[in-house]
Amino acid sequence: MAETKISVTRKALKTPRSAAIAGIIFAVLYGASMVLLNVSLSQDTAAGLARTVADPRTVFLALNLIPYAGIAFLWFIGVIRDLLSESEDRLFATVFLGSGLLFLALTFIGAALAAGLLSASAIASSVLIQSGVMIYGSTVVYNIFNIYAVRMSGVFMISLATIWLRTGVMHRGWAFLTYVLALVLLLSIDYSFWVTLILPGWVLVISVYILIRNLHNRPRDGAAEEMKTTQ
Repeated sequence: MAETKISVTRKALKTPRSAAIAGIIFAVLYGASMVLLNVSLSQDTAAGLARTVADPRTVFLALNLIPYAGIAFLWFIGVIRDLLSESEDRLFATVFLGSGLLFLALTFIGAALAAGLLSASAIASSVLIQSGVMIYGSTVVYNIFNIYAVRMSGVFMISLATIWLRTGVMHRGWAFLTYVLALVLLLSIDYSFWVTLILPGWVLVISVYILIRNLHNRPRDGAAEEMKTTQ
């Protein structure tokens, strides 16, 4: 009986820490990819939708970081759901999971299309520009990243904030802050580099908070469990 209690306690301690580590990895990799993409694109064209590639190697590096960021984000979703366990609300949990997966799918699709355009441009740049394929492809990539994926990240944040309010897993202040940031993502119209950094920045702050709280609670929980075992 005592061994079962210790096992449950250890699982509860490790779960938030795993979510925090996965969130930090995602935030760093995804944020770095967005920064690299922004600094490597310059000279706005086609009403600001298509942009000229200043450094293809930097773009390739940014696009190669995205799959690893996606893996960390998927792990972050799984650990958060495991943390909520039986207290998880089915309605908002479905929206939470669905929006997170859609965000990942859209991000991967946008990255794949961008990589294809970049490779084709290196081989036949003049043909792509004269035919209009470059402008069309750049516009599609722009819409995927900055409209659809951004909106899904906003829905993801709103659903998770609502789950936090219902379950009390996180402080209410974090939930209200998440609502505000999510509304910015949902209602933003014009492109802004800072908007793309809201999700990774939010995940980073939340993950660091979870990690710190977990480290503070660990000694007390371990001592309490040790007392129960001795009894």
